Formats: sequence, C-alpha cells, structure tokens
Amino acid sequence: MTTLTGRPRTALLVIDVQRGVVTGNHDVERVVANIATLVGAARAAGTPVVWVQHSADDLPRGSEAWQLVAELSPLEDEPVVHKRHGDSFEGTDLEDVLAARGAGRLVVTGAQTDACIRSTIHGGFTRGYDVTLVTDAHTTEDLSAHGAPPPAQVIAHTNLYWGFQSAPGRTAATAATAEVVFPPA
Repeated sequence: MTTLTGRPRTALLVIDVQRGVVTGNHDVERVVANIATLVGAARAAGTPVVWVQHSADDLPRGSEAWQLVAELSPLEDEPVVHKRHGDSFEGTDLEDVLAARGAGRLVVTGAQTDACIRSTIHGGFTRGYDVTLVTDAHTTEDLSAHGAPPPAQVIAHTNLYWGFQSAPGRTAATAATAEVVFPPA
C-alpha cells in the first residue's frame, strides 16, 4: 500500500553488515545467518537485494573493517549503496536504485539497530515506502556503559514500537525471518 505509484515490488535492504560494525554485536552469528537466509529467499523469488555500506573517518572505505562479513556478499548485479550518514537515503543514490527496480516496499535487516537501522526505517517510511523490519535480523553493540539499555532491550524495543507506526497510505510492520515471504517477480 505504498504511496509510491508504479512501484509494486519489494526490495531487501542489507544495511552495514560490515566487519568493523558488527564484530562483538548482540547475537551476531544468528543475525548474520538469518540475513543469509533472507538473501537466499529474495534471490530465489527474484526480489532485488540492495546492499548498504557505511564509511566514516573511523571506518574508511576499502579498509578491512569496512568489508562485509565473510558470510554475506553481493552478486555482481546487486547494487551496493555507499553512505556516510545513518539514514541510508541521505546523500546516497538509494532512492534511484529502488525506483529503477520498481520497489515501494522495503524489508530491512542489518546493523546498528539504534542508529542506521532506526534512521533508515524512519527515512524510508517518511519517503512513502512500506517498511517491514525483520525482528531477528538486526543487531547492535552494547552501549550500556554510556547509559543505553542492554542490546537485547534496544532490539526488543525497536521491534515493539515499529509495529505500531502508522501513516496515510503506508504500512510499517515487523516479521521474523521465518515469516518473511517475498512475492515472485
């Protein structure tokens, strides 16, 4: 029910599953395995898979830490969007990439739950996309030493509140990996 006309397709977003981003994150092995399952299901259905890679002064493009984790890799025809801000739409060509694929619905996975994931789900939703957050396919680091809740609580809270978002003509939803169905292309 996206507000983006002529964009009936779904796209899987894999955000910042990079070595220097997810190492040591909460339940990262299970999250990466779930993302791999979703990537396989999306490819089998002909659903576009769009990869997002963050770079920053402390995460320089091309560095070992900047690389995607070994378990995940884009195919040659799958776009990789490079970003420097939390919201994957800001200062990138993500909107053009999605428009070219006719995508008006996003299925979102990756890292960090309380930063780039949250920014991107809100950014997509306000831009007119239907956005499904995969509840067991995003993760974050432990920032409790800085006053944040433990990572499991950050993830649970994000999953909880995202299921209650609403806006005219758009749908916000949550689903576990096993519940995600990619419509055939």
